[in-house]
Amino acid sequence: MNHFRTAALDRLVAADPGLVRLRLAGSAVLGIVLAVAALLPTHVPLTVMLVGAIAAMMTAFTVNDPTPRAQAGTLVLALLAGAASITVASLGSALPPLDSVVFVLLIFVAVYAQRFGPRGTALGSIGFFLFFFPMFLQAHLAQVPHLLMALAVGVLANAVVRFVLLRHNPEAEFLRVRRAFRARLAAVVRATEAHLAVNGSERTRKQLRRALARLHECVLLIEDAAPDVVDARAADRLRRRAIEVELAVQWLASTVQRTCSDELAPDVRDDLIARLARFRALMERDPRELPLISQTGEYSRMLVEGSRIDEHAAPGDGVRRALAELALADDRAQRAADPESAPDPLDDDDDEPTPAFAYDNRTRSAIQAVVGGGLAVLGGELVSHQRWYWAVLTVFVVFIGASSAGATFVKGVRRLGGTLIGIVGGVLLAVGVGGNTPATLALILVCVFGMVYTARVSQVVMAFFITSMLGLLYSLLGTFSLAVLWIRVAETAVGAAAGILAAVVIVPVRTRSVMLDDITAVLDELAEFLEHARDLLTGEENVNVIELSRDLDRAVEQVRTTIEPLTHPVNLRSARRDYGWHVLTTLETIAFRARHVAARAQPGMLAGPAADRLRQFTGRLLANIDTLRAALDAPGGPTPGTLVRDDGTPVSDRVEQAETRAVLSSLSHLDEALISLGRVFDVQATDPRAPAKK
Repeated sequence: MNHFRTAALDRLVAADPGLVRLRLAGSAVLGIVLAVAALLPTHVPLTVMLVGAIAAMMTAFTVNDPTPRAQAGTLVLALLAGAASITVASLGSALPPLDSVVFVLLIFVAVYAQRFGPRGTALGSIGFFLFFFPMFLQAHLAQVPHLLMALAVGVLANAVVRFVLLRHNPEAEFLRVRRAFRARLAAVVRATEAHLAVNGSERTRKQLRRALARLHECVLLIEDAAPDVVDARAADRLRRRAIEVELAVQWLASTVQRTCSDELAPDVRDDLIARLARFRALMERDPRELPLISQTGEYSRMLVEGSRIDEHAAPGDGVRRALAELALADDRAQRAADPESAPDPLDDDDDEPTPAFAYDNRTRSAIQAVVGGGLAVLGGELVSHQRWYWAVLTVFVVFIGASSAGATFVKGVRRLGGTLIGIVGGVLLAVGVGGNTPATLALILVCVFGMVYTARVSQVVMAFFITSMLGLLYSLLGTFSLAVLWIRVAETAVGAAAGILAAVVIVPVRTRSVMLDDITAVLDELAEFLEHARDLLTGEENVNVIELSRDLDRAVEQVRTTIEPLTHPVNLRSARRDYGWHVLTTLETIAFRARHVAARAQPGMLAGPAADRLRQFTGRLLANIDTLRAALDAPGGPTPGTLVRDDGTPVSDRVEQAETRAVLSSLSHLDEALISLGRVFDVQATDPRAPAKK
């Protein structure tokens, strides 16, 4: 039983690093409970009470500013924006054309506001939804004073939860992120065991890739959380060590995959699986309770066996050595995670201000959303004269966070799919409670928790919880019927179709166009990284290349989000899916090699005679990056030039240090990845070693 509880907890912390989503979902539910409890003594109507609950839920869900002071400011602005929306929505109920016109215009404001960061996104969403829900609840102008009171109570309830009851604790959250890191590291090792046990298969290969991607996500979370807990110097050291662990575990995964391609004796395979299982047992522990891995006998045995491996390696020795390197990296990371006091030598650069008015992808999306909203009003009126606003809501949801027509299409399909599934849940729940008010309220809270908890990971599941919650709300309001839920499905389909049509026809932003822009941003980050890494290695400057590799990682993450319409199963063209996966894999390889350089690079590592050759080498890489950028800026046009391969001249004739060899090897692999990226976009490569044609 204890093992089952530990395994379940490990799964929880691995699925939700830092338990951030759990805290948000708990804040939403607790805020609703406080708001309803505060409004009960006033004996206001149920519709008014629901507005207070909605205000508490929306502020918990959308207000995500980085500091408590900024969050407090956003809550005050949310109160003002919500009050304006509720007043106009209630006024519009008496003037039917007004509500639809304002609702559609509000879509433009809400989508355009995303350009102003977390605060703009929060205020736009709150303003939109607090206009929508009074229409859903059929509020009247006479109820406005009570609705505004309920709004204030809901916002205040969230403030109490946010700043008092469930206050953000950076130290505790950082510890939870560390636990998630260990759980995800153990998941990768478990995936390598499964891959080795079946001698490699497509299913286990996908599982291994998924586990590595989740581990990388956790590394980025550690980088975000570390500065809140330790000083800048210790945070930089911790980031470096976390990257080293990630590199070591990726090397272990690669070695296991290569080993599976060879014939292994059953006893060798069983021995390797047993070693991986023993190492994983050391991973699945609380960082506070587990001693340093170096204090265990297993650690010493791994290092001794790993050091004995030479060029005459026996079958399976590569896995044993990779496991020893992972143990060493983990030991360093555990030591670095212990906070130490040190002066803060780093100053963050201020972000460039966002222009209030500009014609870019956000503006295009806002224009598309307005057109889609207008089409949704017309189509929604044909389906139901009373509930047309569901179609407009769907348009807003599919445009939030979507940067291309493909992304809008995928979100629309997910939204419709989740709604269809939610119909079943809504009917079963509404029939199951049978008019029992306490049970209905409890299930509504469960649906709210599920909606907030899954919002960042699955739009289908989130839509399921929303539709189930609506079925319960209709039951609570006494208007539940299967016909009403089917109208909800029809309106969702109309809204999704209107949004997709607007995205495809009105100033369309193609997925490939956005992808090319994002890849150009990756190349910009890579060029900056190479320039500073060169200066660090030659001893010309001392710069934090860990931060630069992190920026490169973020840029690749953006490409992963943008390219999803190409790789998603909804794309029926397998050639385009393969194309998308190839582009993404190549960029991930570039980011991986950059992280490897960042983790190992030290000031002056290649100073002296090797410095000139290193400058030539990185200069060629930077020239290749310029060639690729020119090709991406004019897709389909004449090739702006060719990529130049390495001429084979070593950067240094003799390298004794293993870390220096690792840096040079990663730079060489990064060079190969750039050539591979060029092939994707039909940019040819020339080999300077090839004899010239006569």
